[in-house]
Amino acid sequence: MTTKQTSQLSSLKKSVAPYEKNDRNASIRQLINTLGPLVLLWGGAYFSLSVSYWLTLLLAIPAAGFVIRTFIIFHDCTHGSFFKNRRANDIIGTITGVLTLVPYRQWKHSHSIHHASSSNLDKRGIGDIWIMTVDEYEEASFWKRLYYRIYRNPIVMFGLGPIAVFMIQYRFNAKGARRKERMNTYLTNVSIAALYGLLIWAIGWQAFIMVQLPIAFVSGFLGIWLFYVQHQFEDSYFENESEWSYVMAAVEGSSYYKLPKLLQWITGNIGFHHVHHLSPKVPNYNLEKAHNATPPLQKATTITLSTSLKALHFRLWDEENKCFISFKEVKSRLSKPKVAGEVLQVHKSRLQGE
Repeated sequence: MTTKQTSQLSSLKKSVAPYEKNDRNASIRQLINTLGPLVLLWGGAYFSLSVSYWLTLLLAIPAAGFVIRTFIIFHDCTHGSFFKNRRANDIIGTITGVLTLVPYRQWKHSHSIHHASSSNLDKRGIGDIWIMTVDEYEEASFWKRLYYRIYRNPIVMFGLGPIAVFMIQYRFNAKGARRKERMNTYLTNVSIAALYGLLIWAIGWQAFIMVQLPIAFVSGFLGIWLFYVQHQFEDSYFENESEWSYVMAAVEGSSYYKLPKLLQWITGNIGFHHVHHLSPKVPNYNLEKAHNATPPLQKATTITLSTSLKALHFRLWDEENKCFISFKEVKSRLSKPKVAGEVLQVHKSRLQGE
């Protein structure tokens, strides 16, 4: 990338700076129009148990959508962009973290690393989805390849993933976590136990499980899916440290997930992920405004509900061709060196025989 290109891309950050200012009234309205419907839908799902469990499951879907919207508020708080006051962000972030089963400080720490190293091939492993390059896969042992293939299987990632991540992984602190982070995780776990205990006492454990389990699973599935497609699309951007650029990673390594207006609202505009990665300080309700006011950002890779499904076939990053490929595509590549090796061995044997 030339100096001129670097300068042009860096100027994008200045272009979106005016949209980094949060609006306290807008934030309060968002809290009301998110948490209010969530409580009402959860209550409606419970009362629908006496009518039909199919109705309960039907109500669980929009309830899960509002859990996602709650998570976006939580997400903004971790970036300090929801409220101007840091303490307000910490309090609301911790509360919404309890509702979404995510410890505030633990996620804030790992997510800040994700933003600082997104698309950097030399700094993978924290706050991101595991991606192997083709060369790494070729050099890996049989067991590591098998483990990776299981991990990347859609049934495992989106079926078991919500349980493994939101219900198990987030209950424990990472090794070396600081005291504030550890204490916040304990507080979150105790608060979740208290909230769930109160609901079980009020409506019974069976009713609680029948309502909460599908809501938690669907919201977890949607959360992992959003995070997955926002960085894994055909023409994404990945580079080693020496060539990596923060701005390029934001603009070219994050997608614009163009969703229908209702889904865009439910997901808190997080589909404008390229804008968010360029400037995490932009609150979710300003992301679309920043996108529309900045023509270069409108050229970001756009994916839709239908085209995003292609991401299910993306398994490995091909450094040579700068694109994602499937296991099927890499299989043919793996077989070629093997065949060539066999021919060479036969040729050597013949020479030795002569």
